[in-house]
Amino acid sequence: MAKSAKKKPARRKAAPKKATIKKAIRKTLGRKKPKGPTAEVLDRLWGVVMSRRDADPAASHSARLLSRGSAKVAQKFGEEAVECLIEAVAGNRDALVAESADVLYHLIVLWVDAGLRPEEIWTELHMREGISGIAEKAARPQLAIALATTKIP
Repeated sequence: MAKSAKKKPARRKAAPKKATIKKAIRKTLGRKKPKGPTAEVLDRLWGVVMSRRDADPAASHSARLLSRGSAKVAQKFGEEAVECLIEAVAGNRDALVAESADVLYHLIVLWVDAGLRPEEIWTELHMREGISGIAEKAARPQLAIALATTKIP
């Protein structure tokens, strides 16, 4: 006698996990969770350099740089920038990443030495956003002429 063919009961799908739901929502809304480190590290690095201004130069590289004065801070930034350029021209990707990090660190030391806060730079970048570099540069001579010829009462 042949066995009667039994239908298997339909399996219920498990409820989606919260992570899957969040991912679907982000995809739908067009928002992506940042993967890995973000530019916020620059604000934190500025805070670290600020906190080391008055530290013992023997114990802190930032304190040592800052204790040498503005000219040395600027010179060190320039040296790091040149090293970055060399690696870029040579096409050494990994070395360029490392030298770029050095440049950003030394730029932040330069900001601290000059009394600048990152927000000032971020504001300037925000104001320039959406303006063509070509148009901005073309406007510079006109602005300089206008300022030179303006009489101040």
